[in-house]
Amino acid sequence: MKNELLLEFARRLMCHPGIACHEHAVREEVETICREHRLDYRRDTFGNVLVTLKTAPQLRPVVLSAHMDHPGFEILKQARGGDWQARFRGGVPENYFVPGTRVRLMPDNIGARLGKRLSAARKAYLLESARSGAPEPAFAVWDLPAFEARNKRIYGRACDDLIGVAAILAVMAELRKKKARVNLLGAITRAEEVGFLGALALAAKRTLPGNALVISLETSRELPGSTMGLGVILRTGDKASIFDSDATRYLAEVAAETQKRNQAFQFQRALMSGGTCEATAYQEYGYQSAAVCVALGNYHNCGTDNRIEAEFVNVHDASSMVCLLVNAVRRMGEFSRLVARLPERLQKLLAEARDCLPERNRAR
Repeated sequence: MKNELLLEFARRLMCHPGIACHEHAVREEVETICREHRLDYRRDTFGNVLVTLKTAPQLRPVVLSAHMDHPGFEILKQARGGDWQARFRGGVPENYFVPGTRVRLMPDNIGARLGKRLSAARKAYLLESARSGAPEPAFAVWDLPAFEARNKRIYGRACDDLIGVAAILAVMAELRKKKARVNLLGAITRAEEVGFLGALALAAKRTLPGNALVISLETSRELPGSTMGLGVILRTGDKASIFDSDATRYLAEVAAETQKRNQAFQFQRALMSGGTCEATAYQEYGYQSAAVCVALGNYHNCGTDNRIEAEFVNVHDASSMVCLLVNAVRRMGEFSRLVARLPERLQKLLAEARDCLPERNRAR
C-alpha cells in the first residue's frame, strides 16, 4: 500500500526545517498545499493552522491533529566571530550531544558544529561556525538529509510529526476530491515538542467544537508490541494517559471492516508509552480523544552508538493511516452503531452463559 499524495506532501513539508516556535516555513508550505487543493484554512491567534472541510455540517465533527515542530536549537545570542550560544528545545538525551556533530544554522542554511556544553540546566550549547559576519540565525537543526524515499521507507531529519501533518492533508485532499459528506477540521499545531503549546492553546480557548471527536496523529518510537511494516497503530494510550474507550473502539471497528474490504490494509493496536502525544492535552480539556500513529525509527534522531541519524517510517504504515482516517471520517454518522457492537456481542455471550452455566444440584 502506497499513497502517492502522502509521499508528495511529506517530501514538500520535510524539506523545510522547523523547531518549536520557528515553524514558519513549514506552515507556509501547509498553506500552499491547502490553496492548491482548495482546502479552506486560517491561522488562529497562536499561529496554528486550522483546515476545514465541512460538506455535511449536520454530522458530528472530527478533528485530526498533528504538529509542525521538531527538536532543535534556539539561538540565544552571538558568542564570538561566527559562533552562537543556543539552547536545545525538545527531548534528546545528553549523551547524543557529541562535540563536533554537524548542524545547520537557519534560515540561511549555514554549516556549523556542536561545541561545548554551556549549561546543563538550560540545555545550552555553543554552536561553532567558521563563517563570520553571516546574518544572525534564529535556530539550528541537525545536519541530516531532509527527505529520502527508499527501501519502502521515508527517511528524514523530521518525520516526527511532519508525516502526521502530511497524512492530515492527504486525508482532506482525498475526501474533497471524492466529494465526501464530512465535517472535518485539521488542527496543525505549533510547539508540541516543548509541552503541546499549540494544542493546549486550542483546547483551553475552546476553538475546537466541544462535541468533536479529536484524533491525534503521531510517529511514535517503535516498542515491543508494535512492529514497523505491519500497518497503522491504534494507540490506546501514551506515557501519560489512556485514551477514550469508545473512540478507540470506533477506530478499531472501522479498521477491521477496512481490512475485510482491502487485503493490503493492515493495523495494530498498542499502548505506545515512549512519549506523550497531543491526545492527552485535548483529553484533559474534556474532548473525547483517540490517537493513531506509525512506528518511528531513530526517534528524535537518536540512532545507535550515540549518533544523530535520520528518522524513518514505513511507507505502508503511513499510507494505512491515511486509509483508516479517510474511512473513519466518512463513517462518523455510524459512530454510535459501531461502538455498540461490543456490548451487543457481550449480551449474546451472557445469554449463552445463562444457558450453558445453570447452577446444578450439589453432587452427593
